[in-house]
Amino acid sequence: MSSVFRGFAPSRGLRHPDPPKKGGHAFRVIGLISGTSIDGIDVAAAGLHAEDGTVVLTPLGELDVPYPEPLRDGLLAALPPNPCTAGELTRLDTGVGQAFADAAGRGVAELAGGRADLVASLGQTVFHWVSGGHVRGTLQLGQPAWIAERTGLPVCADLRARDVAAGGHGAPLASTLDQLWLRGLAEDTGRPVAALNLGGIANITVVAEDAPLIAYDTGPANALLDVAAHRVTGQRSDVDGRLALGGSVRSDLLLRLLADPYFAAAPPKSTGKEHFNADYLDTALAGLDPVDSGDLLATLTELTAVTVADQCRRHGVTTVIASGGGVANPALMTALTRNLSTALLKTSDDLGLPGAGKEAYLAALLGWLTWCGVPGTVPSATGARGPRVLGVLVPGRGPLILPAPLGGAVTRLRVAEKAG
Repeated sequence: MSSVFRGFAPSRGLRHPDPPKKGGHAFRVIGLISGTSIDGIDVAAAGLHAEDGTVVLTPLGELDVPYPEPLRDGLLAALPPNPCTAGELTRLDTGVGQAFADAAGRGVAELAGGRADLVASLGQTVFHWVSGGHVRGTLQLGQPAWIAERTGLPVCADLRARDVAAGGHGAPLASTLDQLWLRGLAEDTGRPVAALNLGGIANITVVAEDAPLIAYDTGPANALLDVAAHRVTGQRSDVDGRLALGGSVRSDLLLRLLADPYFAAAPPKSTGKEHFNADYLDTALAGLDPVDSGDLLATLTELTAVTVADQCRRHGVTTVIASGGGVANPALMTALTRNLSTALLKTSDDLGLPGAGKEAYLAALLGWLTWCGVPGTVPSATGARGPRVLGVLVPGRGPLILPAPLGGAVTRLRVAEKAG
């Protein structure tokens, strides 16, 4: 991993923003995240402002920035159940921070016209410590000082820890965006609506007209699929779902997987690759007749579809809005459509929010909320004792000058037409 660390100098080509005017809450924010699939960094630029309790989000563009291969390999090698030293974590934290810094610089220059006010980073989750159904801690790598040094902009980072300290799961934070964004749709239809994210882990946010928001991880999405695909093909994923589409579901393996107590546990709950990993898959396969590669991918695809559909039915959901990398997998979307027989399956792009960058837009929203002094959590979703303003702020090239707090409640989010 010595190749991950490199000399690093701040950019001289980015325009430092003027100090925010008191009472002004229109800001241009760069959002950054790398999901549990660890493919690379999602970058989005968003214009955000408030209008009478509504957050207006204007998508300015998205980027997908792959990790350098040595860094990605190091991150995968550090994930549970593999051992990892403090030295290796330090090197990875620096490597991820520098990669995020480069990605942020590209976001400012290529998406935001060279001008932004804030960078918000959800980092790279490498461990989510769950014990007895409670989250005791969570670790995201990507030291934000590198981002501030590279861009000259203030950075809002470490966005999960405060919710965990308040008794929450620190996830899924997508519930904040989803509640604001889908409230109107739930009111218009008079039925619960679910936002579904298909990353390494699948999570849903259920928005209903007259009920508290519910959000939690339903189980694996791409986490086990990627492990299996790498074993079979050496590739990172089952490209276009080809293996799964050519296989058949093995009912004996599926029943064994569905017996995992996590699926029956009541929300709020969260999970990650510390649970759904290579060892988990080996345990599930132990003692079974040999499973063909196509059948293995088909069964793991069905596992995701069944567990998502079960939870949607549990809450009476009639519309599901999907996003995340799994949306690009035809086998997974076909399995979801079949299992969600009583619900309409759409994508976030259908509603105007680019699915490829949705989590990066979430990061931008969370950063904007913190910058404006507004809580960024929904306690009924995360299980925290109350709403909290999230994250830590790292100064940019100049002093840290925050706007006056927004004041009042933010209750809705409207996605404006994408610029350009």
